[in-house]
Amino acid sequence: MLETSARLLRLLSLLQARQDWTGAELATRLEVDVRTVRRDVDRLRNLGYPVDATPGVAGGYRLGVGASLPPLLLDDEEAVAVAISLRTAAAGSVAGIEETSIRALTKLEHMLPSRLRHRVSALQSVVVHTPSYGPSVDAEVLATVAGACREHMRLRFEYRSHDGSASRRQVEPHSLVNIGRRWYVLAWDLDRADWRTFRLDRLELKTPTGPRFPPRTPPADAATFVSRGVTGRAYKFEGKFLIHAPIDRVAEKVTPTSARLEPVDDTSCVLHAGADSLLGMAVFISMYGFEFEVLEPTELVGYLRDHIGRLHRAVARHDPE
Repeated sequence: MLETSARLLRLLSLLQARQDWTGAELATRLEVDVRTVRRDVDRLRNLGYPVDATPGVAGGYRLGVGASLPPLLLDDEEAVAVAISLRTAAAGSVAGIEETSIRALTKLEHMLPSRLRHRVSALQSVVVHTPSYGPSVDAEVLATVAGACREHMRLRFEYRSHDGSASRRQVEPHSLVNIGRRWYVLAWDLDRADWRTFRLDRLELKTPTGPRFPPRTPPADAATFVSRGVTGRAYKFEGKFLIHAPIDRVAEKVTPTSARLEPVDDTSCVLHAGADSLLGMAVFISMYGFEFEVLEPTELVGYLRDHIGRLHRAVARHDPE
């Protein structure tokens, strides 16, 4: 059995790792009885950690929100990950957190053992960030949406779609997804009674959030669903192509926000992409230089034949007699 001090650190780590725990689950993890868990929870409260408890058979514990921020418990790998993330945040896609990230990093690195500081410095010394362009997400918006996803609170916002049209939405948020430099929220749209994907830099939140809702299960994992929406459903035409090249080679040229890739075998893959016109789709699939077959849409095949004819006629005058 762990000594009391070591057990308290272990208990704190468990409470930080997951939102809800039953007393029996914590007792099993700590190899003690439920009564000892209750005493250890009281010790954490005396140290300033706000641990909420729910009585009853289905009750349990969670790390609550207090009036002040108590110390966080991080292992070596977590501390290195946080330090690297804070350094990266200054060049990231979230606006307004650059200075805050630097302040937090200064505090963290001051507390890191020398062996961990060397690991962080070694990585960052060889990392070069390119300039960031395009819209960024307000840090407060990101935090609010993340909190609503976690606490199952409804969101209301004004939304501007990719074609510039505006609408008012009321949704039940499920997950945040980051693709490239873009942040998206996967949510159940109450007015449309369907799952939708929204770009965070295009929404204007309305207050307050709420009420709470019972969580739903999306038709696919959040990352896959959002990727499908970003690369296909938002456009008039959805394309599906068999690419005669290994998926690793194709992925070097195709960005996650422009197309979605699926492996087939060692020499081919399937590419999904959307466009608002057949011309746009023809140009998109042709510009990477891979051999391909059109699987969908069928009308693209006829368009490509006509387009090839136009290209032939364009160069015919320059052919030698």
